[in-house]
Amino acid sequence: MIDTPSAPPHPADSSDGLTAMLRRSPPANIEAEQALLGALLTNNKAYERVSDFLIPAHFADPVNGRIYEAIARRIDRGSLADPITMRAEFEHSGVLDDVGGTSYLARLLGAMVGIVNAGDYGRAIHDAWIRRELIDIGETVVNNAYGTADGTDGTTQIGIAEETLFKLATDKGQDGGFVTFEQALTGALEVAELAYKRTGDVSGLTSGLRDFDKKTGGLHPSDLLILAGRPAMGKTALATKIAFSAARALQREAEDQNRKPSGAVAIFSLEMSSEQLATRILSEQAEVSGERIRRGDIGAREFDRFVRVSRELATLPLQIDDTPAISLSAMRTRCRRLKRTKGLSLVVVDYLQLMRPALGTRPDSRVLEISMITQGLKAIAKEFEVPVIALSQLSRQVESREDKRPMLSDLRESGSIEQDADAVMFVYRDEYYLQQRMPKDSAYDSMDKYQTAVEEWQRKMALVHNKAELILEKQRHGPTGTIPLYFEGEFTRFGDLDTHHDA
Repeated sequence: MIDTPSAPPHPADSSDGLTAMLRRSPPANIEAEQALLGALLTNNKAYERVSDFLIPAHFADPVNGRIYEAIARRIDRGSLADPITMRAEFEHSGVLDDVGGTSYLARLLGAMVGIVNAGDYGRAIHDAWIRRELIDIGETVVNNAYGTADGTDGTTQIGIAEETLFKLATDKGQDGGFVTFEQALTGALEVAELAYKRTGDVSGLTSGLRDFDKKTGGLHPSDLLILAGRPAMGKTALATKIAFSAARALQREAEDQNRKPSGAVAIFSLEMSSEQLATRILSEQAEVSGERIRRGDIGAREFDRFVRVSRELATLPLQIDDTPAISLSAMRTRCRRLKRTKGLSLVVVDYLQLMRPALGTRPDSRVLEISMITQGLKAIAKEFEVPVIALSQLSRQVESREDKRPMLSDLRESGSIEQDADAVMFVYRDEYYLQQRMPKDSAYDSMDKYQTAVEEWQRKMALVHNKAELILEKQRHGPTGTIPLYFEGEFTRFGDLDTHHDA
């Protein structure tokens, strides 16, 4: 007997499953809602078990939500909320008209199982609300995917969906609350113990810069650090130095303990490609000029050193994302994914003015947009408990001053950046500006005057040659001040000023 292939299902057959799905009722736990309201009306102290995370909008039955809101309002005012005190309010407002009037209160009291279970009732209500929200999000994603009337492409829709899911995942009501002073002291002692056990008084992640670590204690979890400067000052080079040093420290710590690195360093390079950034790090470590590498102007020995160093650095826990104009929501999603797969210890963003705020938001001004971005970066630092270093441009007003050392007011959209940051630092190289002021013979009426000017210029250049300043203008947890640095332009390499600069 020959088997004949079965006929494909009729369209009407395939629609049965969809029809059945659409007929299903959204998740709800009306019994839990009634039981909780009954517990609240019986003993107002039950409100303490749910007030941190439960709000009226979480109730599937809007009448129950309004009853909960009225009860919560009275309790928050310090008044008693029981069937007797609530009766007049409900009769006046008509809240219970659709459910049989005030007799519904007796039904709620009958549904109450036990006051001690109020927290479980609240969590059941909240869980059902989360699942209803997931269904709404799924329907919106499907509808948006079918029709693109608003002009958003598929990639943008993915970002919007991720952002919506993230908001739902982080909507924990008013979770958090107080911790006892004893708990706070325990955390403070753990940080102090870590600093005591580590060398160099560094309690956080090392930056690879000795004097910076001494002043700050290293890079600390949940901190947002702004590194700003005018073009050609070396912002990217300094941030790359810090990122590389942190990754190498994580790798060495893992090797000493014979394990994998506990976290990775993430660099979001919005201006340079990953290859350009990798070339810069290789140039610094192999001591081969990046410019000569790009031109192919290197000998066999230098190329061999370049290849050898690249192999040594290949295992560094360093991740580079060079997506241009990345959105805040996409950055958060990728950080979450990296933390889950490899761990996350540091985030570097180069630079924040090239970022976009969360998808679906349309700020009224550039200042508001930057404010949303800096607040989002601070939220990323706190959510993942890692330091975030964000590079920032400075306004051109620096160039109009005689002393071109940056100040907080030079930050573009400075108000929001300065407010959200735990530390603000500027990189400054006097050599760059002095080099532009080299005397020209046409400006002098005699060669003697010109020669004197050149000698004075050379004297000043010698004083600032290979020197840079890291101006720590704001530090929420410690002192401010200027940190002298060494800068080697050929390899775009920063280091401590008075030591041998081999790394």
